[in-house]
Amino acid sequence: MNGAFLKVSQQLHSALEGKTLDETIDYLVRRVKGKYLFSKRIKTVCLSIGMMNSAIDRGEAEEMVKISEALQVRGIELIGDAIAARPKVKTVLIAGPSSSGKTTFSKKLSMALEAHGHSVQCLSFDDYYVDRELTPRDETGEYDYESLYAININLFQQHLRQLMDGEEVVLPRYDFPTGKSVSSGRRMRLKTGDILIMEGIHGLNPLLTGDIPPESLFRIYISGLTVAKNDDGSYYPTTDNRLIRRMVRDAQFRNTSASSTLARWLSVRRGEEKWVIPFQQNADVNFSTAFQYELALLKQKALPLLEEVPDDDPNYEEAQRLKWVCQHFHDIPVSLLPPHSLLREFLGGSAFEY
Repeated sequence: MNGAFLKVSQQLHSALEGKTLDETIDYLVRRVKGKYLFSKRIKTVCLSIGMMNSAIDRGEAEEMVKISEALQVRGIELIGDAIAARPKVKTVLIAGPSSSGKTTFSKKLSMALEAHGHSVQCLSFDDYYVDRELTPRDETGEYDYESLYAININLFQQHLRQLMDGEEVVLPRYDFPTGKSVSSGRRMRLKTGDILIMEGIHGLNPLLTGDIPPESLFRIYISGLTVAKNDDGSYYPTTDNRLIRRMVRDAQFRNTSASSTLARWLSVRRGEEKWVIPFQQNADVNFSTAFQYELALLKQKALPLLEEVPDDDPNYEEAQRLKWVCQHFHDIPVSLLPPHSLLREFLGGSAFEY
């Protein structure tokens, strides 16, 4: 997406004559081919922090945000085109590591498929967790929610077969406060032409889908993979933006401190390396949900959270490192972010309900 962004931004002002900024961006973005937006292998969003800060200082932040948001929407629309071109597809599986934006991506893809005349219903793998006491434990003795076996595989496969056969099912709901799987009372049935979207970290694992005919499935892998290069040529870890996304989201919506998020992150990463990333190769499409400027927005909520980590906390050193990373980015007003942005899943103020 970085190459596509540069191409559009370079053409923007010469194409502006007689058009508004939004009209010009829409015109240019619709000329971008899908191969620049998604592929069989995940595309990394690379950026020079110095170049981006210079653009922000020149007052170009609004253009940057609008171009990037439009490119992401266009990429999702083209994925919708690819799914609609395969009439046997009944289920779309969206997988990716923590804080990739799977929930918002699934909502945006729903809109793209509805534009093709499909009715779409969505499910989350999170509702198929087993009771907490049945959850596997990791090497440290903590509950391993990243394990495939934290999912009630038998119930999931049973419901998926029934739905694809046109039967009605009563969906479960995982009650996080009690750690229990309960009935949601919500009933679901797929009619002819309906498409089911399921999102969760295990969507590409063949053990989960069992003997479901592969031609009826469309698999998507997403990740917010960013390579940020400092002016001295050094790079920040590619997972930093996902960690900061998670920290900001969990503080706002799950009442989780920055220290708790940092303490859990190593276990999350181990689980991803074991249960998520190895199945990336099974995807029909790989899509990056990263924005080159996102830390310029996330830092505004992340820095106060990181300041709360005391110097005697085991995670203090990591908190200081993340503060140092965030401080390299110049601020972009959060008000420039549209309400449908994927980043709103973490920052709040989204037009979508979660």
